Amino acid sequence: MAATATSFQALIQPYSNYLSSSSLFPSSTSCIASPSSLLKPKIICSSSSSASPLTVVNGNVERSSVVPDRKEIRLGLPSKGRMASETLDLLKDCQLSVRQVNPRQYVAEIPLLSNLEVWFQRQKDIVRKILTGDLDLGIVGLDTVTEFGQGNDDLILVHDALDYGQCHLSIAIPKYGIFENINSLDELARMPQWTKEKPLRVATGFTYLGPKFMEEKGLKHVTFSTADGALEAAPAMGIADCILDLVSSGTTLRENNLKEIDGGVVLQSQAVLVASRKSLIQREGILETTHEILERLEAHLKAAGQFCVTANMRGSSMEEVAERILSQPSLSGLQGPTISPVFCKRDGKVSADYYAIVICVPKKALYKSVQQLRAIGGSGVLVSPLTYIFDEETPKWRDLLQKLGL
Repeated sequence: MAATATSFQALIQPYSNYLSSSSLFPSSTSCIASPSSLLKPKIICSSSSSASPLTVVNGNVERSSVVPDRKEIRLGLPSKGRMASETLDLLKDCQLSVRQVNPRQYVAEIPLLSNLEVWFQRQKDIVRKILTGDLDLGIVGLDTVTEFGQGNDDLILVHDALDYGQCHLSIAIPKYGIFENINSLDELARMPQWTKEKPLRVATGFTYLGPKFMEEKGLKHVTFSTADGALEAAPAMGIADCILDLVSSGTTLRENNLKEIDGGVVLQSQAVLVASRKSLIQREGILETTHEILERLEAHLKAAGQFCVTANMRGSSMEEVAERILSQPSLSGLQGPTISPVFCKRDGKVSADYYAIVICVPKKALYKSVQQLRAIGGSGVLVSPLTYIFDEETPKWRDLLQKLGL
């Protein structure tokens, strides 16, 4: 019996710091560790507060269908790195600047959104704390949501493309040795070297997505080793045959004599806005706050890819000018051109010899659009950046309500 108790204590040791976290469990929480199975220790924790009971099984946290009783809405943002700075920049561009009194503090506010707290956390902790109910919303990479959310139904994507933090999760193999002529996942899988006794060794920090991908692709003899950072050195050190890691430009791979292979991309990722389904349904005021955040994000992101172009054009009527403009493929605008008469006074009489045209054009098509305007008689072309383009209703808001069944 003493040996059993010792073994059980060793098994639950990795969770001791997690269970003692004051941010997860208040002081009124009591925990009971039950060695019902030495292979799957189960820790049941209950709180005398109105927060629902928690179950921790092998490090995975589950909470019942009731959200914690607090008035504040909590938004998790990345605390470090490029993702953190780009997130703050995006929010600032949407007039949702984050005010942090002390840079060492992990809590801040967005003055324009009352009753909302901003919590700076690691990306994976944002996902975990949304699942435990300690956060309601979060901005993280899609790769983090998928890896640490593991398909949990409570996680819901509010906005799936915030247009920064783009990267992809991919398999990379050495350019040399037995891999020199291997250029696809199929070729890698068919290599005779991989057996039950000597499987393909993959170094990765994605221990959920990696095995899932390999199983879906039919690779049988594969083993994974957990690693964080500097994965590119693993094949050269002989501790792995290949790696599974996030790739942006691919420069780091090339500098370490590694290459991606066809069919080896597991996931395309960028920054997303994610939320707790339970919080969106149950927490007072969160839908209104989420709606405003979503509207601002969508309006800014839509405007970021457009220019407003204004030009003058001679014509006999607005209809005749519209006919000329719509004959050009790059001048249709969002819904069509806005045309209004330009009045001038000649010989004591007021007349409209010119018409002003206002259209929105994609930034990538700006020069082509200007050329087409000139070709049909446009002059005095003015180009202005756009801050927001608000639709009648944000499509992603309708999608969110449909996901929630509202």
